[in-house]
Amino acid sequence: MPVLQSPLLAALPWLTHGFGVRSSENWIPAYTNLKQIHSSKVIVADGRRGNLEEGDALITSEAGNWIGIRTADCVPILIADPEYRVAAAIHAGWRGTVASIVTYVVERMTQEFRSNPGRLLVAIGPAIGPCCFEVGPEVAQQFHSSARTIDLATANSQRLIDAGVASGHIEVMRLCTFCNGPGQFHSFRRDKEQSGRMVSAICIGFGDKKSAGGEPAL
Repeated sequence: MPVLQSPLLAALPWLTHGFGVRSSENWIPAYTNLKQIHSSKVIVADGRRGNLEEGDALITSEAGNWIGIRTADCVPILIADPEYRVAAAIHAGWRGTVASIVTYVVERMTQEFRSNPGRLLVAIGPAIGPCCFEVGPEVAQQFHSSARTIDLATANSQRLIDAGVASGHIEVMRLCTFCNGPGQFHSFRRDKEQSGRMVSAICIGFGDKKSAGGEPAL
């Protein structure tokens, strides 16, 4: 079951990652995850496995600890620090985007793992695009916009840049989960309660990268 990969992250020989699609359910047998609540709460997963507490982002420097999040329109974001071998997985819905969850992740990586924001590598996976994410005025106001469509991927990219990440170190998969059809991605907005979830995950290896069956998609 193939998953999508970022060439930027795939170039790191000690890192394995993947953005799940509809056909790649259970592409990893077990991973560390959270009870996602659309927040800006960040959890460090070092020394911890399985289902952890409430939150929407995980960070680890522990080799062999797969960390992942689940999405079905929200933005999956994977981050790697090539200098200190730290990884993060982020679930950013519109609430988490407004709350700048990516900023808190960069801050925690900087404070607790000595990461340099300018050296971080970021991949932003498939999510609902501005072509399909129409919102009401109360949500548009949260983005300081009068537009009725929101570009969550771009909003998170800008917040990462504001946090010190180099723009050239951010890759965005322009794959809309809503309009690419039910055959490729799960979409809660399209399928409502019938929607499944896709797992996006990242793992620091002990040595060279282990294959996860990924396909470049950027």
